Amino acid sequence: MTGFPFQIVGFDLDGTLLDTHRDLGAAVNHALRTGGFDPVPVAEIEDAIGGGAKLMLKRVIDARGGLPDDEFQVLYKALLAFYAENNCVHTRPYPGAIEVLDELAARGVRLALLTNKFESFARQILDTLDLTRRFELILGGDSLGKGRSKPAPDPILEARERLGGGSFAYIGDSSYDVMSARAAGVPVVVAGYGYCDKPPAELGGDAVIERIGDFVRALESIDPPR
Repeated sequence: MTGFPFQIVGFDLDGTLLDTHRDLGAAVNHALRTGGFDPVPVAEIEDAIGGGAKLMLKRVIDARGGLPDDEFQVLYKALLAFYAENNCVHTRPYPGAIEVLDELAARGVRLALLTNKFESFARQILDTLDLTRRFELILGGDSLGKGRSKPAPDPILEARERLGGGSFAYIGDSSYDVMSARAAGVPVVVAGYGYCDKPPAELGGDAVIERIGDFVRALESIDPPR
């Protein structure tokens, strides 16, 4: 199949490719209980997702008055330990996600997974769901070193370089994803069905989709940068 506008496509993970909020919520609530806080509703967890686990937990803790850094670190470590053992209990691909990956692969598109989740967690989840093999490259929030995760452009620029260059498009559900793509100078599609930290239309993407099955069509409507 020829004529597709992009040679490389990058995917965010949480709220874009996978519905992860129930497992993330369980980990946050485990940390809250460890610190003597009441658990929070899943909807509040969804609003806090984006930017990695530490920022997610900080948003929830700060909404409850905050904690000194040493006490916060105890809860953060508790979250990570729990999530390491329970990160794919309820997590599943969004309906249509596998079909989108298959269609892009059939068109010869090279696929990258770019997330602010720790790379080890991302790989563990993708392995469990038998999705790892579908991506030529997986980068987590810790893969490139401090200060080089989204919203920095580094993950996108690194992925494009490692995969041989060419036209690149990205899909994500948060302002972090859009800022990273804009800084890297690549088009970005907003996953409006995900854990958007603003109304999807206000995130500033080149297109907004309400289900992942519309992603390929959205890409075909976008002109790659010259």
